[in-house]
Amino acid sequence: VEDVLGIQPGRDPNRVVIVGAHIDSRVTDVMNTTADAPGANDDASGVALVLEAARALSKQRFDATIVYAVFSGEEQGLWGATLLADTAKARGWDVSAMLNNDIVGNTVGQGGKREDGYVRVFSEGIRSSEGEAAQAARRGNGGEDDGPSRALAKAIDGVAGSVRGGLDVMLDRRPDRFGRGGDHEPFLKLGYPAVRFSVANEDWDAQHQDLRTEKGVVFGDTVDKMDFGYLAKVTAINVATLARLAAAPAAPASATISGALSRDTKVAWAAVPGAAGYRVRWRRNDRSEWSDQRDVTGTETLLVQTPVDDHFVGVSALAADGSESLVTFAGR
Repeated sequence: VEDVLGIQPGRDPNRVVIVGAHIDSRVTDVMNTTADAPGANDDASGVALVLEAARALSKQRFDATIVYAVFSGEEQGLWGATLLADTAKARGWDVSAMLNNDIVGNTVGQGGKREDGYVRVFSEGIRSSEGEAAQAARRGNGGEDDGPSRALAKAIDGVAGSVRGGLDVMLDRRPDRFGRGGDHEPFLKLGYPAVRFSVANEDWDAQHQDLRTEKGVVFGDTVDKMDFGYLAKVTAINVATLARLAAAPAAPASATISGALSRDTKVAWAAVPGAAGYRVRWRRNDRSEWSDQRDVTGTETLLVQTPVDDHFVGVSALAADGSESLVTFAGR
């Protein structure tokens, strides 16, 4: 199994942000090695996105290293992605984010329905890398919607809102499409923040199909079914997200809150090397998006008249230019 990697060194060679897609394609029989399997959308669209991201960002200098990854063996079992995830762990990389782009190029889906206004971003809530005790702690803290993968998806949603003429992001609150998976999963299993981008409306007559026409229905994943304007917009969201996270410091390794039987909440977090400051975010427990924030330079603060029973809190690290890391959810 081999992957194709482009590595853009950052000031910190050990902290990385990854954008990836798979280069292999298939027809109806996954073991058919002789039939033509063009794979225009699944997943040449993602590979084109990765190449364009590298072109767009290659002349800039970032704090983190960016890895542009093209995986092999996705259709046979996520082999190439597993290879890179295992390599990242073996080399001790600090992976700030992994963006998987798989099926990101069509707008006309099953039954001829067109949807070109948004892209789906899938993320896990409860972490697959957490054991039973850690999952119980997350439930006790109320952090089911604020794990690192979900924090990454929410950050992408925020970035997308700043891309002119771009797309809305649908925060799909499950790890992948129902009962299916992709190349971000090996990274999730090792505890790295990872998400999947996919089109709003899939065309299953094009996916994993022998090239043929039956009863007037054309099967096969061919280039004439691509919408390159839409693919460019998905690419723009990826590029803007990579730029933000690679320019920002790492997220705080941990954050805690205390204040039981009090109207005030004390927040503390681990210092991040190179951070110019921190952003403390909070919201009422009945909301899904952060509503309030405070920028500080130390590693603790007190939220007055903000009862810990009724509020969720998170902390991100800031660069001197304001670039913000992912938010680390605060618990006990």
